[in-house]
Amino acid sequence: MAVTVSIPTALRQYADNNARLDLQANTVGGLLRGLVETYPQLGQHLYTEQGKLRSFVNIYVGDEDIRYLDGAETPLKDGDLVSIIPAIAGGTTA
Repeated sequence: MAVTVSIPTALRQYADNNARLDLQANTVGGLLRGLVETYPQLGQHLYTEQGKLRSFVNIYVGDEDIRYLDGAETPLKDGDLVSIIPAIAGGTTA
């Protein structure tokens, strides 16, 4: 299936500055593996050394967080939009 993956600004430099890519995949895990095979530098920003998705990286299929679906086994259908959303923290307290 052809799905579109949205690359956040902070990670675009590791994906040839692409904001969106169209890839073939049946599951979220397959999509992410294909993305990392194409752009190996992206892998270290998505996965830990143990191969687990980093805790601050959120993956959505449409508006649904894959943690509340089937995780990496979440099925994809033709035309789905998968968004990679890194959590952002910071700021100061007054």
